[in-house]
Amino acid sequence: MSWNEPGGSDKDPWSGRGDQKGPPDLDEVVKSLQEKIGKFFGEGNGDKNGSPNNFSFGTSMKGLGFLSGGVALLWGLSGFYIVDEGNHGVETRFGQYIGTTQSGLNWHIPAPIEHVDIVNVKQQRFIEVGYRSNAGGEQVGSVPKEALMLTKDENYVDVRLAVQYQVKDAKQFLFNVVNPAFTLKQVTESALRGVVGSSAMDFVLTQGRSEIVTLIKKEIQDVMDSYDSGIQITSVNLQDAQPPEQVQNSFEDAIKAREDEQRLINEAEAYSNDVVPKARGAAARKIQEAEGYKEQVIAQAEGETSRFSQLLTQYTKAPDVTRKRMYIESMESVMSETNKVLVDAKTGSNFYLPLDKMVQSNPSATTVPAVNNASTSIVDSSQSPVSQQASSSSVPDQTVERSANRSRDGRGR
Repeated sequence: MSWNEPGGSDKDPWSGRGDQKGPPDLDEVVKSLQEKIGKFFGEGNGDKNGSPNNFSFGTSMKGLGFLSGGVALLWGLSGFYIVDEGNHGVETRFGQYIGTTQSGLNWHIPAPIEHVDIVNVKQQRFIEVGYRSNAGGEQVGSVPKEALMLTKDENYVDVRLAVQYQVKDAKQFLFNVVNPAFTLKQVTESALRGVVGSSAMDFVLTQGRSEIVTLIKKEIQDVMDSYDSGIQITSVNLQDAQPPEQVQNSFEDAIKAREDEQRLINEAEAYSNDVVPKARGAAARKIQEAEGYKEQVIAQAEGETSRFSQLLTQYTKAPDVTRKRMYIESMESVMSETNKVLVDAKTGSNFYLPLDKMVQSNPSATTVPAVNNASTSIVDSSQSPVSQQASSSSVPDQTVERSANRSRDGRGR
C-alpha cells in the first residue's frame, strides 16, 4: 500500500521524517563541510546560529602558509622530466625557445611558465608518394594523382617513391616549418616530377633508376635545407616505375624485343671476340713468315754475293787454278745426279764391272777421275753389262780422249 493512499503510512520516504535511516539533508552536509574548513584555518566553535565566538589570526596564517608551501613544492617538483636516449627536449618559456636538452634527468620551470616538447631525433620516419601501404609495409593501393607523370618524350609513367628521413635539429623541426611531413611530401613530389620530366621514358624505366634516385635525394635535401626544416634525408627508394596499366602489355612486348636485340648484340660481340683474335693471329703469323722469308732471301743473296766476291778475288790471283777447280766442282755437282759411270781405261781391253750392284750400294753416280790424260769412256748404268762391254770395246781410246778434252775445254770456257 502506498504511503499516500488512504489507510497507508503517512511517512514520506524522501523527506526522512520519522525515519533516521534516510539520506542526510543537503544543507546539513554543506554546513558540516564549512565547520571543518573553519577548524582547519583556526576558527573557534560557533554558536548554534553558526557565528564564530573565537578566532586566532596567527593560527590561520600558519595553516595557510603550510598549504601554500606544499602547493609550491608540488609545483616545483612537477618541473622535473626525463629525456630518453635518442630524444631531445625543446624548452620554451611563454612560447619562446630557450634551449634544447639532451637525454637524462632535466628540470624546467613548471607550466604555465615553461613547456617542454620531446622530439625523437633517431626515429626513421618515412613518407610515401604515389602509393599507400599497410602496417606490414605491403602496398595496398596506388594514388594516380601522385604517381602518374609525364616524361621528356611525352609518355606517361607510373612512379612510386618512398623517402626515409630523421630529425637532425629539434628546434628547426618544431619552429621553422608548420607541418614538416606535409612540406617534405610536397617537395618530394615537385622534385620527382622535375627529374622524371627531364628524362626519357626508357631511361626512367631501365638503366636510369639509380641516377634518378640520386638526383631526387639531392634536390629534396637542398630544398629542405633552404627552409631550415631540421630534416635529414637518409634514403630515397624508387619502389616501382612502369607504364600505365592501359599500355602495360604493349610495353612488355617492347621490353622483350629490346631484350632480344641486346641478346643478339651480345652473341655477335661474342662471335667477333672469338673470330677477330684468331684472324689477327693468323695475319700476324703470315707477316712473321713473310718477314722471315725476306730475311732468309736477303741473307742468302748477301752470302752468294760475298762468296762470289771472295771467288773473284781468288780468280784474280790464280785464274787457271781457280778455273780448273770450278770445273771439277761443277762436274761433281752435275754427275752426282745422273746414272752415268765414268771409267778411266788405259787400254782397250774388255773388262767387266758389276754396275747393277754398284748402283744399288750407292744410288748416286760413281765417278772415277781420269789420271795422266788416260782415255776415258762413259757408260750408261741403265744398260746391261753385255751392252756396256760392247760399248766400251767399240769406241777407240783416242776418240774418247778427244771428246773428254772438248768437253773439258767447253766447261772451262
